[in-house]
Amino acid sequence: MYHAHTPNSAQQWHDLTAHLRATAEQARAFAERFDAGELGYYAGLWHDLGKFHPEFQKYLHACAQGQNAQSHPHARYGAYYASRYGAPLAFAIMGHHAGMPNASDLKGRLNAASDFAQVECPARQAMPQLQPPNPPALPQWVNPKDCLQVEMLIRMVFSCLVDADFLDTERHFDPQRAAQRAQAYDLSLLWQRFEADQQALLQQASGSPVNRVRRAVYRQAIAAAQGARGLYELTAPTGAGKTRAALGFALQHAVAHEMERIIVALPYTSIIDQTAAVYRAILGDDAVLEHHSALEVDDLNETALERQRLLSENWDAPIIVTTFVQLFESLFSNKPARCRKLHRLVNSVIVLDEVQTLPVELLEPTMHALQQLITDYGATALLCTATQPAIHQLRGIQPPTPVLNNPAACFQQLRRVNYQIEPAPRDWDWLAAQVAAHEQIMVVLNARPDALEAIAAVQKWFPQLEGLYHLSTLLCPAHRRQVLGEIRQRLQAGEPCRLIATQVVEAGVDLDFPVVIRAVGPLDRIVQAAGRCNREGRLPQGRVVVFEPQGGRAPGGAYRTGIDEARITLRQNADLHDPQTYTDYFERLYGDVSLDKFGVQKMRCELQFEQVAEKYRLIREETCPVVALNYDSKAVNALLQGGRAIIGSGGVPPRRWRQQLQAYTVNLYPHTVTELRNQGLLTDDPILGMAIYTGAYDPLTGVAAQADPADLVV
Repeated sequence: MYHAHTPNSAQQWHDLTAHLRATAEQARAFAERFDAGELGYYAGLWHDLGKFHPEFQKYLHACAQGQNAQSHPHARYGAYYASRYGAPLAFAIMGHHAGMPNASDLKGRLNAASDFAQVECPARQAMPQLQPPNPPALPQWVNPKDCLQVEMLIRMVFSCLVDADFLDTERHFDPQRAAQRAQAYDLSLLWQRFEADQQALLQQASGSPVNRVRRAVYRQAIAAAQGARGLYELTAPTGAGKTRAALGFALQHAVAHEMERIIVALPYTSIIDQTAAVYRAILGDDAVLEHHSALEVDDLNETALERQRLLSENWDAPIIVTTFVQLFESLFSNKPARCRKLHRLVNSVIVLDEVQTLPVELLEPTMHALQQLITDYGATALLCTATQPAIHQLRGIQPPTPVLNNPAACFQQLRRVNYQIEPAPRDWDWLAAQVAAHEQIMVVLNARPDALEAIAAVQKWFPQLEGLYHLSTLLCPAHRRQVLGEIRQRLQAGEPCRLIATQVVEAGVDLDFPVVIRAVGPLDRIVQAAGRCNREGRLPQGRVVVFEPQGGRAPGGAYRTGIDEARITLRQNADLHDPQTYTDYFERLYGDVSLDKFGVQKMRCELQFEQVAEKYRLIREETCPVVALNYDSKAVNALLQGGRAIIGSGGVPPRRWRQQLQAYTVNLYPHTVTELRNQGLLTDDPILGMAIYTGAYDPLTGVAAQADPADLVV
């Protein structure tokens, strides 16, 4: 008998033939959803052929006896066999452990299987059906000359294979854990639950102009959900109820078309926390999977945490709330763990909230892949924002179907702010005076150093000023949550609250200030900041001031180009309450920058899977996670000591521990880490393998460093 894996806790070996057949059947079931069942089947049947090799069997037996042994590579043999009978499968099989290789490297790796005869003979004896009567064909909908279509098909088959392989291996080693995966969910039941909650909310709501608009947006979203699968856009101003309307659209659309799940992706953790909390309150905890690295785990018991771990591996859940990074970097990855969940995108509704935050330099490959999911894999995508990108300008992308009949009217009805454009550049002393003159005001600047200079000016001229707050990514997540909580309490109580922040407060953070001042930035960022002004319409009109900081700083690249284009729009006195203004802005912006700056589409066509994974990165700046010891030294020290104790006894700290520590972590640029280390303010813990910032942690500005990486997370 040939074995696939060492004995489990019941001392049972994992039979190789049984593993190949089970993986093949499971992969076929996954791939049949996009008419690629035979490709999935043979990918599963051939993926571990290399384990028939006598050297691999020796390795397994040595491991079972507790001996140190060197593994014998096995993926290359199945890939070699696939190259003879089903060439596209060679990538998936070669990569089912280490990741799919570049086409330029695959041939060399296949040549290493020169002793294939040692595998083929025992494999044929064990499985007479090893060789297919005919090579597994591409699905009829695939054009073999369409390199991008073939490339995405390989990714999807790869996903089916690795998920099936993981699941069967888990059934061998941990049948109890595998049994916990089984769950039945009914999207029609979730729709009924949501609709009942929505109707109750609408009955309770007053007849204010804001609530009238929210009712209209919701009704039109539900009506649009009856339309065919495809690409949709929900363009509505901040406060129009997009979060609920989008979920209503997704649930109704999924039920109408018998779709499998809903995936809601957002750019920032602060929005994810809010959105997931709303969805859980309506649909129940078991219906919503929140998948990102900054998940708050303190309120989860062990059963709930284990469920979250299981479902995060392959997204087998009805509602997934995740990040753009998790969704799109997985879609362009070559690694099995990240790609495992991709086949769950098939026949799903994908909601992209605050879609305008997708990096312009990657917009072409991002939207093209999304279009492929729609055209070839039965998905529907809904693009939600107040500032809709000019998607129609991209090649090969179908024009989105509007959810709202007249978005412009919606913007006019929710016209809750007046814009004031400062005619000349202003210094930090001017800004400090503005902050002091208003008891409740929010200032948003383009760069962390600018925010620090503004805070310094306020403290210099108004040292006793009450209610001064700051938000940026140099506050650890636990601190940011604390600050946001205090800000909301002060705003609600009518107490002094003056916030000076970077861009982390934009795009969905639920704050409501009477006055907002925004440094000139990309036009969509200005409008997102304005969305935090008079959000609930309690005032006749809020006030949004846009100014040019003297000596102000800003990120480069497309962000800087966006600032230049915004200046043109502002000089033209364009109506910032008209959605057409943003269409015109994005059309100009897309003409000024490369929408595929790193050549991802060309690499995809060439099947350079490793290169694509390297180049497609939503966060381009490398940062280093650093534990901020002195934000809450007692809590952090307890976590650090607990982790050291676990490692010292030969264990591995659990995921809960890592996620709890994440709440006290900030991400710094490498040069900042080096400077802090040279100053003796950063120590490297050899046991935990992490850097710990031991310097002062300012209760207002956090870690004393200038780096301000984006607030996107994986």
